[in-house]
Amino acid sequence: YYSRRRHADVEEEFDASYLPFEELLQSVDFVCMLPQYSAETHHMIGEKQLSLMKPTAFLINTSRGPVVDQAALVSALRRKGIAGAALDVYEGEPAPVLPKELIAMSNCVLTPHMGSAVAEKREIMVNEIVDEIIAFTQGKAPSHPFNPEVLE
Repeated sequence: YYSRRRHADVEEEFDASYLPFEELLQSVDFVCMLPQYSAETHHMIGEKQLSLMKPTAFLINTSRGPVVDQAALVSALRRKGIAGAALDVYEGEPAPVLPKELIAMSNCVLTPHMGSAVAEKREIMVNEIVDEIIAFTQGKAPSHPFNPEVLE
C-alpha cells in the first residue's frame, strides 16, 4: 500500500507492506485510488504514473475525479499502456464532462458515482436532508446551497 503517512497498525493487522508511490505503481496489478481530493492529489495519476504501471495493470478510481488526469488515462488505455480502468468519479464534478472516448472503450468500466451506495452512508444522507428541510421550514438558510445567489 501507499499513503502519505505509514500506518503501522494496518501493516501489522493485515501483514501489509508499505511502498513508495512510484515503486507501488510498478509492481501491483490493481491500483485503487482512495485519497481525499486536494491540490496535492490533483492529477496524482497522470502520464508519468500511468507509464510506470504494468501493461497488465488496472486502475480503479472511486475517490474524486481530478485525482486522475482523464486525458492521460484515455491515452494510456488507447495505446494499451495499462490493461484497463474502472471509474466511479470523473473530472469536472459535480457536473462532470465524460470523454466520449472512455464510453466507447471496452477496457474501461464506468459507474455513476455509486461510492455512497451503502446502507450506513445512505442513512446519514437521509438524516442530513431531513435536518436541512426542517431548518429551511424554520426560515434558516441551507447549509450547502448549490446556488446561493437565489437566497439573496
